[in-house]
Amino acid sequence: MTGSKFNRQDKVFIGIVVLVHAIFFLLACGFKRIYMGDSFEYIYEAVNIRKYFFFYSGNPAMPIVPEYMTQRQPGYPLFLAGVYLFAINNWIVIALQNLLSVFNIFHARKTLLKIGYNAKYDWLLLLLVLAYPAQFINANTIAPDIILQTFTLLYFGCFVSLLQTKQLKYSIWMSLALIAGLFVKPVLYPFVLAHVVILIGMGIYQKVLLQRVVVVAIMPLCAVLCYNYGNYMRTGKFHFTSNQSFNAIYYYYSFFSHKQGADSAGRFLSKERKSIAAIPEYKDRYEYANERGMDLLKQNFFPYMAFHLKNSARMFIEPGKAEIDLFTGKLTYGRLYNKEQTGFAATLHRNGIMGVSEYARKNPSLFLALLVFVFNCIRLIGLVLFLIKRDRHWTLRLFTLMLLVYFAVAAGPIANTRYFLPVSLVAIGAAALGYMDILQKRKTT
Repeated sequence: MTGSKFNRQDKVFIGIVVLVHAIFFLLACGFKRIYMGDSFEYIYEAVNIRKYFFFYSGNPAMPIVPEYMTQRQPGYPLFLAGVYLFAINNWIVIALQNLLSVFNIFHARKTLLKIGYNAKYDWLLLLLVLAYPAQFINANTIAPDIILQTFTLLYFGCFVSLLQTKQLKYSIWMSLALIAGLFVKPVLYPFVLAHVVILIGMGIYQKVLLQRVVVVAIMPLCAVLCYNYGNYMRTGKFHFTSNQSFNAIYYYYSFFSHKQGADSAGRFLSKERKSIAAIPEYKDRYEYANERGMDLLKQNFFPYMAFHLKNSARMFIEPGKAEIDLFTGKLTYGRLYNKEQTGFAATLHRNGIMGVSEYARKNPSLFLALLVFVFNCIRLIGLVLFLIKRDRHWTLRLFTLMLLVYFAVAAGPIANTRYFLPVSLVAIGAAALGYMDILQKRKTT
């Protein structure tokens, strides 16, 4: 880009991005599959905020359940409530999310330009973006992931500016972006500790007055502690989200399903949830679930960690076939969470290679998913090329790797494209830089 004005390359790039979003928006209007499993909890909370200023993701006509007071972070419900002030129309929400997705892609490109990206390789960047349909599917889903992507990209972009300018104001913007992100989805709240280390490390590396850096670095941590105290006042438990105790058990459902079969895993999960539900006090339920999760980890430490890390790594190449089928209506959430798992990996695990042909016959979207998988592998190779390129600043490469690995490990066995989306454009941008370096080198030899 030249100055603050769009040049011809910028206009072409953003024109293509807008066109693809318009196509997916029209597809969404046709398929009408804009809701996912958690959508209605966000909608409930938005309506409760609008009507009663009550941050609660359950049905207010039913008895109040403490878990729903902290099940969903307030960021996305506040976004929905802002729209609902004018009209309770989720298609307006979808339209705004598409605009935000366009901004995210263009902002990612703008950040890449700061670290050496050449706009003449826009064809490569666009190819990698367009080959990841999860970007456009999530833009057309009532879910917080596009907004979380926005704050993650702002966080990444501010780090790049901090690295290049050494100005404290970018540390402040990083902290503010992280605070906003962790109030959209709780996946970021443990990252506040890493954030402290990152900013203090950058302060030492760049020889900035540490007292000022520390104050900025602990801003997100202070925000978490204040929010935890607010939750304590509402529920009697000092905590950030009830999802933490829920996932402490739920992570093992996938593990036992893979190890012992879906029926056995279903019985395990049902038994655990009954035990938790029988505890009268919310604080005791929360602590029991966390302790039970730790006990299960101790009992299955090495096999579970191998399973967790394997699925974390899978997130880098996961094509998101289930999300594609849910978007088109080929798959319903009832079938997705059926005890008899019907996905490609589950079919291959259950029936071996003989089940592939039958699966392909019943699932015509398999070929699209395979194409996405191929491009995901291409993206992964480009990402590796970027990470090993010594000409790129080692701090930038380390920060990129840490951010990607954090999201992958946080998702673990429940990894899917939604959990990768916040950092997908970071991975795509890094891959584009990796291939750009190779292509430029070939031209000069």
